[in-house]
Amino acid sequence: MSVEILKIFVRALTLSVEVGVYDHEYGRRQPLIADIELDLEPTSCEHITDTVSYAVVAAKAQALALTGHFKLVETFAERLARDCLEDPKVLSARVRIEKPEALAPDAAAGGVEIVVGRR
Repeated sequence: MSVEILKIFVRALTLSVEVGVYDHEYGRRQPLIADIELDLEPTSCEHITDTVSYAVVAAKAQALALTGHFKLVETFAERLARDCLEDPKVLSARVRIEKPEALAPDAAAGGVEIVVGRR
């Protein structure tokens, strides 16, 4: 038997990010909820060096959140996906970002999902 699919993920990571295009969104942080899923080269993993640490993935998202203002959630999602692809074990990255305050109180969140791969 062989490993056919290997994914790692981080679900519902709460981030505090300066994001938005409206005047009232500048100079303040808003919560974003991130789901990150990485497709890795399918292989058996016996050691942490064989895979990608989800703690490292979470740290990448938190570090990106501190880099300044993002006009669009789409921009944040794409940058995070590309940051995850810096690890050569990552074949593709799916990033879903929810902005809970975007449509409150009428909806739980607005958001975006992006998939970036090595093509």
